[in-house]
Amino acid sequence: MVHLFLSEPNWKEDGVRGDSVVAKQWISLLNQLESLIWSLMTAGGGAEARLWLCSTISGVTSLTSRQQRDLFENLLRTRPTNHSLASQLLQMIFEKQPRKAGPIMAKRSYMLEKFFAGNPKRVMQWFSNFANGGGLDHKKGAKALSQFAFVNRDICWEELEWKGKHGQSPAVVATKPHYFLDLDVQRTVENFLDNVPEFSSSTEFAESLRDGDILFIDTKYFVEFFVGLMYKEDSRDVWEVISQFLMNESFSFLCNRLLITLGDRELFTVLELLHTYLSMNMEPVDFGNSSCGLEFALSRFNDCESFDQLLLLNAVINQGRQLLRLVHDEESQEEQTKIKDIVSQICTISSTANSLDPLLNECFKMKTTEAIKFLGLQSWVIHYALSDESRISESWESLFSNNGISFQKSDKYANLHHDGLSEESDYELDNVASVKRKRRKKKKSRKKKRNFDDEEFYENELLDLDTSNNQLGLQSKAGSWLLSTDGFSASWTNVDLPDHLSKFCFSTWMKWVFAK
Repeated sequence: MVHLFLSEPNWKEDGVRGDSVVAKQWISLLNQLESLIWSLMTAGGGAEARLWLCSTISGVTSLTSRQQRDLFENLLRTRPTNHSLASQLLQMIFEKQPRKAGPIMAKRSYMLEKFFAGNPKRVMQWFSNFANGGGLDHKKGAKALSQFAFVNRDICWEELEWKGKHGQSPAVVATKPHYFLDLDVQRTVENFLDNVPEFSSSTEFAESLRDGDILFIDTKYFVEFFVGLMYKEDSRDVWEVISQFLMNESFSFLCNRLLITLGDRELFTVLELLHTYLSMNMEPVDFGNSSCGLEFALSRFNDCESFDQLLLLNAVINQGRQLLRLVHDEESQEEQTKIKDIVSQICTISSTANSLDPLLNECFKMKTTEAIKFLGLQSWVIHYALSDESRISESWESLFSNNGISFQKSDKYANLHHDGLSEESDYELDNVASVKRKRRKKKKSRKKKRNFDDEEFYENELLDLDTSNNQLGLQSKAGSWLLSTDGFSASWTNVDLPDHLSKFCFSTWMKWVFAK
């Protein structure tokens, strides 16, 4: 039987001393478990563990907008320069706020001569958007070309190339702007680039660039162009746009797009910076928050021995479900057997002790991050044990009762997706039922002969909605519950209970050890 240890220990001096022999055995087994987990995490180079850490970092909510800006600007200015990080950030700015980058190009319109020279495709994309109607309808570079040609007709009109047998005069084109449709755009722009240098630095051309649409003709080119402005010229206006963007976007969004470009050393720098900011912002910790364990550890970052320790710490306290999948991988049969045996031994010791006191007493003597690691490993033991057992409704309810968890049966059920994750989706079930009713109604109105095969297929399709990996049977047996662990706010099925209960145990133990 799995013990959750949710009853607060006896904190009297003679009560927390615990059994030193049991404590040593317990810690020894947790160390063995750590070693096996680490070997699995690093088997593929540790890439997945780094992604887990990035995901958890993205959940940090206690940074101010200025601090998140400073964090990423520090990374951007670190030597050697991370061009991949800068390129990804610029790509994000172009996608979400091209109008912020456009004025930077407008100020440097003369630099685009190289962009268009010798590239007919770019020339046609930007300068050939002449309208059938009035001249006001010309778009982008076509509008700039026509306006500049009229204003400066004394120096450039002869450079216009026409597709017809003869050219058009300014007076004629002024009354019939659609004549610009007969302009040989490619040859005209080539003439302007060679013979009319005033055009590339003109107000008309600069204005056509201001909305940022030019960036999408060749995004890769402009990303490299802006990287050059950032690092070769240290252009203030570029860094100002970057600064505003980093302050205004959510930390989660920035992390999800940018942290994956970092190497271990740079990611470790992120953790060091987070330590500085979290230490400054430190308020009473909400240990129920999904990233609280890592935030708390980072605020005491001086205790941390290594980057590897934080990878493992994050895996056991925040990525229990993903770690369980890694353990159950078909290529990890030997480690899986060893882990199962160790978990069984830990459950036996904890059951014999009938208390978490021996482990807690040892945690009091440890550095902060080490104590969090052992509490995290113990919570993952619970996750593993609960996931490894086949439970029916009554056994779950017995577990709740034995551990002082109030519960109510829920009439809500969660859709089980192909990856085993669940999500409340009565709306989706209603949608399927609605589609089914409409389908039957439509068939009836057509008065066609019933196609038994089609109907049977559809019924099976509806029935299979929640049966991936044979999990519908498990869900039906276990049902779902509202629990006092979260104030009866969510409906939990047996698929999600191991993860939820292990995290609840971890947050409870953290309060005992660190919030006293």
